[in-house]
Amino acid sequence: MTNAMHVAKTGLNAQQTRMQVIANNLANLNTVGFKSDRVNFESLLYQIKRSGGDQTSEGTALTSALALGTGVRAVNTQKLYTQGGMVNTDNSFDLAIEGQGFFQVLLPDGRVGYTRNGSFSRSADGTITTASGYVVQPEIRIPEDAIEVNISQDGLVFVRQAGQDETQEVGQLTLASFANPRGLQPIGESFVTETQASGAPTVAAPQAQGLGKLMQGALEGSNVNVVQQLVEMIETQRAYEVSSKAISSSDEMMRYISNNL
Repeated sequence: MTNAMHVAKTGLNAQQTRMQVIANNLANLNTVGFKSDRVNFESLLYQIKRSGGDQTSEGTALTSALALGTGVRAVNTQKLYTQGGMVNTDNSFDLAIEGQGFFQVLLPDGRVGYTRNGSFSRSADGTITTASGYVVQPEIRIPEDAIEVNISQDGLVFVRQAGQDETQEVGQLTLASFANPRGLQPIGESFVTETQASGAPTVAAPQAQGLGKLMQGALEGSNVNVVQQLVEMIETQRAYEVSSKAISSSDEMMRYISNNL
């Protein structure tokens, strides 16, 4: 009975983990560039009481093993990098990626963070930054007297300065891609960082080497599917209740044995 209670407890822990992932997805429903997570599970070690093929008589053998499972555990979480919906903002510093790729941002600790959140601004010195003031890479400065900023689908940045009719190019935005984007490590603030699992980034201009194109004046919304998350929440709740019921039933069986033997 204690073994059954232990197995059921692993089920409770697994469903609590899944519920936390679902809650985080729903909490980030309106987070620009957010990619939903899913949790993957695996079974724990089996207790092999009798192996398949063991003899049952002189001329017969077991057709399958007597193996008792010891529960379940969460093995990892994965981000689902499907395209989010586009939201028009008419802000010249808002950028969305339609297709593959990540913006590159220099973090305060010196690392490069990668994000799909293109809600950018111009700092006091004209540098394009994130909402938190982190500098977008490669660093591009907009002249102080610029009255118009245009960013092409392939990342070229043009400005028109006061008193001029022609635009001039001031920089080139690039995107990064990874062989295994699910291997990237989320660190918060809509950023992910490179890991051994993701591989090294491939940096190129938008629309080159399979990368997506930039859309100026738009943002990519979260790809969280509310209906799907609510269905998974109900499934998780029911699974949690079943595991809890298994613990209660095991406890009642042990109580019965204690009171009647």
